[in-house]
Amino acid sequence: MKNIKLPTVTRIYRNHHLDSTRWDRFNPRQGDIIIATPIKSGTTWAQWIVLNLLFPAGPPASIKEISPWLEMTLLPLDPTIDALEGMEHCRMIKTHLPLDGLPYLPRARYIVIGRDGRDVAMSLWAFYSDFTDDMYEMLFNASGVELPRCPDDFRQFWSNWVAKGWFEWERDGYPFWSHLYFIKTWWEFRHLDNILFIHFNDMLKDLEGTIGRIAAHLSIDLSPKRTRYLAEISTFDYMKRNTDKTNAIPPNVLKSGPASFFYKGTNGRWRDVLNEQDLEMYRQAVARTLSPDCTEWLENGGEIL
Repeated sequence: MKNIKLPTVTRIYRNHHLDSTRWDRFNPRQGDIIIATPIKSGTTWAQWIVLNLLFPAGPPASIKEISPWLEMTLLPLDPTIDALEGMEHCRMIKTHLPLDGLPYLPRARYIVIGRDGRDVAMSLWAFYSDFTDDMYEMLFNASGVELPRCPDDFRQFWSNWVAKGWFEWERDGYPFWSHLYFIKTWWEFRHLDNILFIHFNDMLKDLEGTIGRIAAHLSIDLSPKRTRYLAEISTFDYMKRNTDKTNAIPPNVLKSGPASFFYKGTNGRWRDVLNEQDLEMYRQAVARTLSPDCTEWLENGGEIL
């Protein structure tokens, strides 16, 4: 049998939000579920769907309590690991790490979410611009690294985000981490059976179909009735109205409160904001990092065969 190339950790990601070395403390189990996404690409949406697949009577706790972001510097590491070790049910962890900074676990099931970078930029700026003073202070106290203040002007944010990286091997994503490099590292291993790619566009267009694909990936049987019900409680409006269950962030992170985390949940708003020069900057950023087939999928979605 041919040897199949498997991912390995070759980078350390450490900044105001991330510390990839925290994964060194994680003890994997058979059936662990890893939700892996670039920032503002449907992470919480996917977490909510999976939790409701795992718990037919409803999740026993909110997303932030039951599905930790392991490399996030704000989470005290010891209690986070203790909580994961104490879980007797199937565990789900979220990550925003590229695959070259995350230990690959053959016994885990991965769900990778993709989204057009132009949509991500719009959503990220709205999120970032709502950070409280407490959030900036908490991040610095936890990591020792200062997150620059969000520019008031979207175009200033865009010019940095699309053409500058936080880490030396990245070319976009500043002052967070690269959207495009993240996708590149996962795309290179799309042949692995335990990695499922889902696109934000497809979640918007066919939520029931997306739920079915996720359930099949996790070997969970669903009736049509159950699938319809899960789609009804996984709409953007439902999640925004029920932040006691769907909230994934502390209460003092956003000036507008937890519900504003779910900003609009739509695509294409960039068409009324970005000019031709902005779009050319994005095309160049994509061409520097992604292959044509990955570019096509990231912009349009669809199943990867």
